[in-house]
Amino acid sequence: MSVSSGTKSEGGFGETIRVIIHALIIALVIRTVLFQPFNIPSGSMKSTLLVGDYLFVSKYTYGYSRYSMPLSPPLFSGRIFGSEPNRGDVVVFRLPKDDSTDYIKRVIGLPGDRIQMREGQLYINEAPVARERLTDYVGEDPCGSDINARVRRWKETLPNGVSYETLDCVDNGFYDNTNVYTVPPGHFFMMGDNRDNSTDSRVLSAVGYVPFDNIIGRAQMIFFSIAEGEQAWQIWRWPVAVRWNRLFTIVR
Repeated sequence: MSVSSGTKSEGGFGETIRVIIHALIIALVIRTVLFQPFNIPSGSMKSTLLVGDYLFVSKYTYGYSRYSMPLSPPLFSGRIFGSEPNRGDVVVFRLPKDDSTDYIKRVIGLPGDRIQMREGQLYINEAPVARERLTDYVGEDPCGSDINARVRRWKETLPNGVSYETLDCVDNGFYDNTNVYTVPPGHFFMMGDNRDNSTDSRVLSAVGYVPFDNIIGRAQMIFFSIAEGEQAWQIWRWPVAVRWNRLFTIVR
């Protein structure tokens, strides 16, 4: 009897180990090939994305590069099954100056485009991008000074018809007037929706033009969101801290 019991126990333990290994393999495949979770640590994409948003990024949308793999091993160069992002996509990419750092911005310029900011307005290939004044944004401050700040908000529409909101903290901010940026072949020009509080491709010394290979994937859906300053692990705070209206919303 004791031998029979021990055999069952050993078999049960082995089966548990196998289930755990299979689950880890499935999770690794999903993370590598399909979706990877990211969270938003800064306000550079407000009001599209807020600090405390957790989202899924699709890995398959643009194909795969070394940065699609966990730990980014240099197994190959270029992209497999590559498909270039569209203007207006919100993407996660590895910072060209430091490929251990992930950034999330909106694709504004495609290879060969000429991008410029004039008095806070975006120009693409010498043509002003259409924008419409909206009611002020009021909420978690995008400018870093007052939690109940009121900030100017615009609806911007790119030449391909993609529309989104941008925030404007100050008149003639540091990057509201720029030289013309000419996007090199195989690169993209990224900008944050929070225009006066975003380190993006306008800052050549920090971000600059983003190589296609550095793009990890497209931001697809917010699956969890908790108020700025709250901790996601504090479950007892969820009833008041979770932004319930943002859960399972599509990123546009």
